[in-house]
Amino acid sequence: MIIKAGVLSIFICCICTFSRAQIAVDWLIEPRPNDSLKIAEITRHDNFYPSIQLNVAKNGFKIGRQTQIIPVLDLAFQYNNTLNYRFGGGGFIEGQPHKSWYYRIGGITYLEQANNLFKVPYQEYNDQPNSIMGVSPMGRIAFQPHKYFNFQLGLDKNFIGEGCRSLFLSDYGKPYVFGRMQTHFWHLEYTVLYQGLTEQYQNNTRLKFASSHFLSWNATKWLNINLFESVIFQAKDALLQRGFDPEYLNPFVFYRPQEYAVGSSDNVLLGGGFTLKYKNHRMYTQFIVDDFLLSEIRKKSGWWANKIGGQIGIKGWLGKGANTFFYRVECNAVRPYTYSHLSPLLNYGNSNSTLSHPLGANFAEILGELKWQKNKCLGKLVASYGLLGGDKDNYSYGSQIYEAYTLRPYDFGAFIGQGSKQHFFRLNIQFNYQIMEKGAINGFVEFALRYNLKSQGNSSPYSIQYLPLIGIRSQLWNDYRNY
Repeated sequence: MIIKAGVLSIFICCICTFSRAQIAVDWLIEPRPNDSLKIAEITRHDNFYPSIQLNVAKNGFKIGRQTQIIPVLDLAFQYNNTLNYRFGGGGFIEGQPHKSWYYRIGGITYLEQANNLFKVPYQEYNDQPNSIMGVSPMGRIAFQPHKYFNFQLGLDKNFIGEGCRSLFLSDYGKPYVFGRMQTHFWHLEYTVLYQGLTEQYQNNTRLKFASSHFLSWNATKWLNINLFESVIFQAKDALLQRGFDPEYLNPFVFYRPQEYAVGSSDNVLLGGGFTLKYKNHRMYTQFIVDDFLLSEIRKKSGWWANKIGGQIGIKGWLGKGANTFFYRVECNAVRPYTYSHLSPLLNYGNSNSTLSHPLGANFAEILGELKWQKNKCLGKLVASYGLLGGDKDNYSYGSQIYEAYTLRPYDFGAFIGQGSKQHFFRLNIQFNYQIMEKGAINGFVEFALRYNLKSQGNSSPYSIQYLPLIGIRSQLWNDYRNY
């Protein structure tokens, strides 16, 4: 045992001694037209975010600079019969005490109108009946002992995929405690992610964990193939206090066989996808499997536990020079009861919000994006149309991942859109002007249209909302109000 520990110590010291990489970590920022398209080479991987930046400066951060302060603003007014508001502010301290170390720490505090339609999914607590006051602390520490290894620890969010949405892991929802290990060798990049999640369950705050593996393989300069698996397990069950199960700490174990080996009822998800690259364009896919039975798929019986979802999309950059465009067309569909389980302590969520697509499950969606940028000006148009099946008659029809799947009305005949069927259309048009580069502070005006059509028996009630919005915002993370 002593010999093994000594060998490991020597190995770590050697890695640190021969370190040559200078590191920074990107923010979770949506793609823009003036982003330089990353070279489609077999040594580069672009589907686990935020990206690690080696030997470069991003978002005003200067490699080698000890410390800098990044201001954060989120101020907005919206009219919807009454005037709604959101006042948010904060900041981050970002630095690099050593070329192999990087950190940023901070967050945002805000006050906003209760029940408004542009409420953000941060950590929240009620301050008074008509307002919501919230605090969202975030931060991460990264260590790059060698260009082939990266370690991170923080309270933040991560994203997996090339899409606007992700069926594997989205940055929608609240930050969580995580540990992330990443290694890059040959044409492969392998990431292990450990997450500490919380839920309100039976009037108590309960802890649960997730452990995920993501393998990205650049098979050629134009083809990337990736695999994903994740297991969710509770820290304490009816029999014992498990904590973080050491069986899931192994970065090279397959979760489904391991789950059977330990005799647990933990929730395991499997997925895969690929990306095709051609010049400035990319076609990408994701496919997620929660549970399935092949014999029932062959029978086309609509068995409730065939819990699967898929994504396909294409995106790219058009134009040259001062006028550039970014476009995207994407389709997502997830069958009922996917990501759900017996209780919130085993579903694929965190603090009452999903870890994947904002709509949860039992939906189909097609969306389009078009962005134009010239100098400090940015125009965006996002439109989506889809079908969502909601609950009715005190039964769960599979859209709400926090409802137990035992509340289902039947075992067979499940389909996307079952239950209280709703067709929806969303349109967001926004114009931004950069006020300050540091903190990515932009002034913006926005117009949003939300249309819902619900089918209830022979009637089809619909609602239309027109929502103008104006404000100033630090665009350092994605703003999920377009679903």
